[in-house]
This record gives sequence, structure tokens and C-alpha cells, in this order.
Amino acid sequence: MKLPCAWLLVVLASVLYLASGTFAADAPTATAAIAQAKLDTAQSKADSAQSKADKDQFVSLFNGKDLTGWHGDPDLWKVTDGVIVGTTDDKQIKHNSFLISDKPYKNFVLKADFKLRNHNSGIQFRSVELPEFDCKGYQADMADKRYTGILHEEKGRIIVADVKEDEVKQHYTPGEWAHYVITADGPHIKQEINGYTTIDYTEPEGDKTPKEGILGLQLHAGQKMEVEFKNIEIKELP
Repeated sequence: MKLPCAWLLVVLASVLYLASGTFAADAPTATAAIAQAKLDTAQSKADSAQSKADKDQFVSLFNGKDLTGWHGDPDLWKVTDGVIVGTTDDKQIKHNSFLISDKPYKNFVLKADFKLRNHNSGIQFRSVELPEFDCKGYQADMADKRYTGILHEEKGRIIVADVKEDEVKQHYTPGEWAHYVITADGPHIKQEINGYTTIDYTEPEGDKTPKEGILGLQLHAGQKMEVEFKNIEIKELP
């Protein structure tokens, strides 16, 4: 009876030895597979995050050095210390004059910092360029008094959407840097200054106002004036 038991123990030990060897051989493969799965998951998340970042990315429209990408009266516009400066101090103008983007835009979110010394200015969008650096179309207005934040239509309906002047004054101080955000998406237009929504407007069905056009930075005729712009960025929408 002792011999069969001994052989049984030998066989059992052999089976366990072979099994342990198999598991040991497979262990590195299993570990590598798990590591690869984790890497693939991380890469997938990274690709997704990059895709979102690309989608949400704003493109600068001003290089901080010169007026590449824009055109206007060179006697009125210049770049000083990384800022676009428009002034009529040295040249009287008979009509409003604009620094105009070379490229037209349709649906977008536009961001820009501005500082108005005095008088009236604005940012044209979806506009039509006219002779002598003039423009016709939508304008997000800025002024030293009444019109800051309105949706204006140059050579059109004038005030398309008005503001609550007393509320705007709580968020904007003339003569100081301020931040404009203009969203144009189909018939819907929203304008914000320093995080405050000045107008949120939707054109009625059948409106014929152009839904694509150039951008323009305004110098207003009349009294001598100066306006500055920087950090101009755009994100185009579908």
C-alpha cells in the first residue's frame, strides 16, 4: 500500500509543478495585457480631451506686432506696445472709418479687450465693406456715455437691441480696459461686457440682414477720439 501512495504523491507534485510553471509563464503576458489596456484607455481619454480642446480653441486675430490680417487708413491706425490704437487726433475724418478684417466670418464667438478714451466706437461684424474703409452692418457699440453694449446697425436700423443703461454702468467704466464677447450664431446674437450680458437678441424669421461678413473696428466721425484694442480672438461655430 505504501508504493501506490508514494507514486500518487509524485504524480500530484508533478501536476502542481507543471501548473505553477504554466501560470508563471502566462503571468508576464497577462500583466502586459493589463498594462496595455490601461495605456489604451489613457490614450483614448487624452485623444478625447485634445479633440475637445481643438474644438474649443480660439484663434488670435491680432499678432501683437502689426496689422497683418487687417486693412484700414494707415493715418488712423497703428500698433503700439502690443495694442491696436485708432485715433483721429491728427486727422479729421468726414465719415466713420474702420480697421477691417481681411477675412469674413459667419457664426462665431469673438472676444476682444477694448479701451475707449472718449466719444464712440464699436466692433462691426457680419458687415459689408464700403469704399474708403467704411462699413455697413451689425455693430457691438461702445461709448463714453449712452450707447455702450447696444446692438447697432451701421447705415441700417441704428438701434436693433437696446440696453438697460443703469445696469451697464455697474459693469463698465469708460476710459478703462473692458472685455467684450460677441456671439453670433444664426439669427441669435449675444453681447457681453465684463461678463455682463448687455443684449441677448434673436432676429425675427425672414430677416434679411447678412449672416456673414467682415469684422471692423470703428473710429467715429466728429470730435477727436482714440480707441484701443488687444487680445482679439475668434472661435468659429458650425
